[in-house]
Amino acid sequence: MHTTTPLTALRQWLQENHLDGMIVPRTDAWQSEYCAPHFEKLAWLTGFDGSAGLALILKDRALLFVDGRYQVQARVQVNMDDFAIHHLHNEPLAQWLDANASAGTRIAFDPLLMTHNEYQQLAATACEFVALDASPFDTLWTDRPAAPAGMIREMPVDVSGESSADKRRRVAQLLQSNGADYLALTMPDNIAWLLNVRGSDIPTSPVPLSFALLSREGDVEWFVDGDKLRELPASAVEGIVISPQDDFVPRCKKLGEGKRVWLDADSAPVALRFAIEPQGEILWQADPVTLLKAHKNPVELEGYRECHQQDGAAWVNFLAWLSREVPQREAAGNPLTELEAQAQQLKFREQQSGFIEQSFETISASASNAAMCHYHSSEASNKAIVSGHFYLNDSGGQYHNGTTDATRTLAYSKLDAQQRLHYTAVLKGFLSLISLQFPSGTQGHQLDAFARRPLWELGLDYDHGTGHGVGHQLLIHENPQRIAKKVNPWPLTAGNIITIEPGYYQADSHGIRIENQVEIVESMPGFCKFASLTLIPIDLSQVELHLLSEQEKQWLDEYHQQVREVLSPLVESDARPWLFAATAPIRVQAG
Repeated sequence: MHTTTPLTALRQWLQENHLDGMIVPRTDAWQSEYCAPHFEKLAWLTGFDGSAGLALILKDRALLFVDGRYQVQARVQVNMDDFAIHHLHNEPLAQWLDANASAGTRIAFDPLLMTHNEYQQLAATACEFVALDASPFDTLWTDRPAAPAGMIREMPVDVSGESSADKRRRVAQLLQSNGADYLALTMPDNIAWLLNVRGSDIPTSPVPLSFALLSREGDVEWFVDGDKLRELPASAVEGIVISPQDDFVPRCKKLGEGKRVWLDADSAPVALRFAIEPQGEILWQADPVTLLKAHKNPVELEGYRECHQQDGAAWVNFLAWLSREVPQREAAGNPLTELEAQAQQLKFREQQSGFIEQSFETISASASNAAMCHYHSSEASNKAIVSGHFYLNDSGGQYHNGTTDATRTLAYSKLDAQQRLHYTAVLKGFLSLISLQFPSGTQGHQLDAFARRPLWELGLDYDHGTGHGVGHQLLIHENPQRIAKKVNPWPLTAGNIITIEPGYYQADSHGIRIENQVEIVESMPGFCKFASLTLIPIDLSQVELHLLSEQEKQWLDEYHQQVREVLSPLVESDARPWLFAATAPIRVQAG
């Protein structure tokens, strides 16, 4: 019986509509890193379910572009007879089209799924890009999941630290000083922060999918599915005009002749440009809410500190449990698996009073699975956690007063010399960056090499960023600050929250990452340093201690003393002996 594949169905649609190809991005209309199932078009089409990528479907070939995190995963998930894998950044789509596509090639795209800057890059090629009014996936994807309809809840001022009205006034003043009439808000986390609400449309990402317009007078029109507001107190939307979500682009089209609308070229869909430009003017500038949101107020910062204590207690309970369970289960011939470990870890988090949900899908990766740095275990891939291999766990929680993200790499017997050297290099890179003092306003790319140098000295590297911002009960990857090779023009200043997470990944062998979430604090006039929020022991069993400097050993001892003192009253009684042993001074552990 012949079955039409998604790829075949899309090609038939292209032929019927006299098109040569189509761009299918991973994202939704909000540029979400993690999408609701309804918007997982790329996964339906290709089988690849990573958080970054796009496909170009042509009549005679199909290409999948993914970044460095997913080069291994894509080749596992995708039918390589159908798709060629390319690097999203090293060989981007526009570059490929310039080299391979004929002039006038007609390529379809959804203007809600492409930002202005992405469109500009593609428009510079010789191809003709055809904006679609309706998505073919509405008809081709016959068993498509329903659109998300998660309830929206209020974010109380005693947790957010500032009223929505005050936030709106601050942003309206920026519109006035920049000569803008409206700010078009298209990023759900910015809308959630501005309106002091949180949502449930996307698992682990507590944002409501919606759009908003803010006027220079501070008035807000919120384009959102009204059914999502049923549990929201009337006081939370007082003075806000509620309109259907689908009215957003038509409303922007009718703002009025000569109106100046502030758009973020990196996040606003190009559909807004097409709607506004015929009669209005666009101010292309970064969404001001992004930077305001990234500077955490004292109430938010205290929330981060408190939830990390809860999360640290859950981690210690979990790690102590692992230390008992792994050798016992291996000895009994029934080794613990990745899926069992992540399920138990979630149970420990659920015991914490402020826990709401995970902040992203846990990475529970043993042995060669950890070489895929954004791996997620399944029944098909589920490996045992046993001696002789690294086990990497990257996980976090959404708490009522903050968001956590941490990674630990563990081993339950002495590993070979090469793996120990790799682990030591990653640890030294972590220590080099987290102990650094730097001028306030330094940009993330200026710090990135501190974390990579120990690996570079071995001729090694990793193909992901070294750190990312973290939202306040919001997105786990929050703009604008990042620490990475790629230039990031945003300053790092006191009040920012970011991660530090160097790693190393050897395909078909092992993966290593050590990650702490940190608060940037003032250290002396004009300078900042990182204060660790994460409170979890770092496994020193695989470290070549003779390669650590005295300063590095001192940092570890002081950090472990802090972890021990803060968490010992919070962890389960049977986890306390493990905590004391794991945080003992290095001279004791080495002895």
